[in-house]
Amino acid sequence: MPTRLPPAVFLMGPTASGKTALAVHLAQSLPFELVSVDSALVYRGMVIGTAKPDAATLARAPHALLDIRDPHQAYSAAAFREDALACMADIRVRGRVPLLVGGTMLYFRALLHGLDELPRADAAVRADIESAARAQGWPALHAELARHDPATAARLAPHDAQRIGRALEIFRLSGQPMSAQLARHSETLPYRVLQLALIPGDRAVLHQRIAQRFDAMLANGLLDELRDLRARYPLTPDLPAMRAVGYRQAWAYLDGAIDATALREQGIAATRQLAKRQLTWLRSWSDAVVLDALAGDLAQQAESRVRDFLAPPAGDISPA
Repeated sequence: MPTRLPPAVFLMGPTASGKTALAVHLAQSLPFELVSVDSALVYRGMVIGTAKPDAATLARAPHALLDIRDPHQAYSAAAFREDALACMADIRVRGRVPLLVGGTMLYFRALLHGLDELPRADAAVRADIESAARAQGWPALHAELARHDPATAARLAPHDAQRIGRALEIFRLSGQPMSAQLARHSETLPYRVLQLALIPGDRAVLHQRIAQRFDAMLANGLLDELRDLRARYPLTPDLPAMRAVGYRQAWAYLDGAIDATALREQGIAATRQLAKRQLTWLRSWSDAVVLDALAGDLAQQAESRVRDFLAPPAGDISPA
């Protein structure tokens, strides 16, 4: 008989849905080690604006793939896949099970299915796209993307300059939509995976959490954190790290482009848009086990699902 694939668990959800708290609970109850799946948490020094787990939380439940890049350095879905597979292999060697937790859905997809070789960035094409954006506005380019790649456009906000620009660049260089290229699975994940999706049953509660969390970030020193990052690193506002929600608006405030009221309003609105994109991904995600992030017995539901998943089939006495 073929050897059963080793187990792994994905814990996915929108921002402010309680993923970290649930992951820590599961790691303390079951033989898990945590791997972060977050495109902002990889950056050193970005703590407040990313809601990075604090030292006490990390002491109870360490997370791999935190603080592995300086904020002026690049990081990609392909790099994440390579790093995550190495972490998962190490966790297996220690006789534990990898629990991957986060909200960067492209990273989860890359890990689960692999990535085709997308065209490399082209300075001339990117410059043409950015020139068109200055003349027409990003919503107009979003509409152009919708004509060529409706699947990608549907999950992007009309002002998501970084992702709209990259999707258009890929289409112009290859003549094929990015969504079609990502759909061609180049390499499947060598694990059997339980995919848990936290989807709040009441969107208004999620929005309230988002507002409360952004207010807490401002109160806890988001602006001072960004001032320090700008002093320590060769940063520009177009870097991926600085395009992260919260930091983008804080940068505009520090440059005098917006006032404190706009900083708060735009930061909360951008975070809501991020959550909306994450939920769009999750609602179309194959094989996801949906759990209400607001359920009072969420931890018990998740733990029950995981224990059933990890239990060996009847008659199988070998370790998972």
